Amino acid sequence: MAGHSKWSNIKRRKGAVDAKRAKIFTKIGREIQVAVREGGPDPETNNRLKDVIAKARANNMPNDNITRSIKRAAGDGSTDRLETIQYEGYGAGGVAFLVNALTDNRNRTAADVRHLFDKYSGNLGTTGCVSFMFQKLGQIFIERDAYPDAEQVMMDALEAGAEDITEEEEGYVVTTTPDSYHDVLEALEADYTIASSELGPVPDNTVEIDDPETTALLEKLVDALEDNDDVQDVFHNWDN
Repeated sequence: MAGHSKWSNIKRRKGAVDAKRAKIFTKIGREIQVAVREGGPDPETNNRLKDVIAKARANNMPNDNITRSIKRAAGDGSTDRLETIQYEGYGAGGVAFLVNALTDNRNRTAADVRHLFDKYSGNLGTTGCVSFMFQKLGQIFIERDAYPDAEQVMMDALEAGAEDITEEEEGYVVTTTPDSYHDVLEALEADYTIASSELGPVPDNTVEIDDPETTALLEKLVDALEDNDDVQDVFHNWDN
């Protein structure tokens, strides 16, 4: 369904940050530099940069690192050869995957991504084979333990301009349109500590996997893709 929650992914990501912090920061730093190259160093006039900065903060990247990446990009042409590519495919159990990469060699990255899909019983598809199953939305996650008054959270989110808010066991999922995402996030950050936030593909429907072997294959595929130096983001419609 639209606005599908990714609380399990958030917990997973926090664990990954602890274990692979340097690699994650390096990837985000490259993404910041490309965003600056394409739209300038001011996030107020560069929405892509604003998105990446929000992603950096969601991954607990220090402000000093963010600032250095912006300054480096503003006076450095080292990212000129990097390009953004999106791959589409299916994992085990028919789970749809979107993989965003930032690469200076599309042949190498395509071969690496294809190998990982093949290795874990999936297959890399063609452009458009799964992207129609997703829509671009903003999602903002607020933990319940810190803010137990669900009615107040919902009122504040809707007043800030959210399209929808769902209440789940771990907390609240605030869904926004792409255009309103930054305004809603900024309004909520004034009163709440945001557990995570993201503007990206959200599946219209999700796939439940009960088979342990299929689950293990999917987990390994996600881990392997995220561990690849060129891969920036992995999205899927697995209800895990």
